[in-house]
Amino acid sequence: QVQLVVSGGGMVQPGGSLRLSCAASGFPFEIYAMRWFRQAPGKERDFVATVSSVFDTTEYEASVKGRFTISRDNAKNTVFLQMKSLKPEDTAVYYCHVRAFRRVWWGQGTQVTVSS
Repeated sequence: QVQLVVSGGGMVQPGGSLRLSCAASGFPFEIYAMRWFRQAPGKERDFVATVSSVFDTTEYEASVKGRFTISRDNAKNTVFLQMKSLKPEDTAVYYCHVRAFRRVWWGQGTQVTVSS
């Protein structure tokens, strides 16, 4: 059974930093691209970042480029999202995502609140 366990959310002031982690199990982590999404109140769940399974190629949503960094540790089956220079508009529930075994799997989500 695929499991994605997300941790690391919380409340931070504007300009602050947070690091999210997503511990994966139940599938061969190293051969799958991993993604982060987020959902703000009253809005749809949106793509944030992805890291490929080969060469760790990354892509970012435009508003987070240069502030967020996605990375993976295949030895620990974990994907990370380092978030810096956080803004109030980054406030959302953040979800880990993988497409494996012909379906989509989501982590449980973690709340990130950016407020003074």
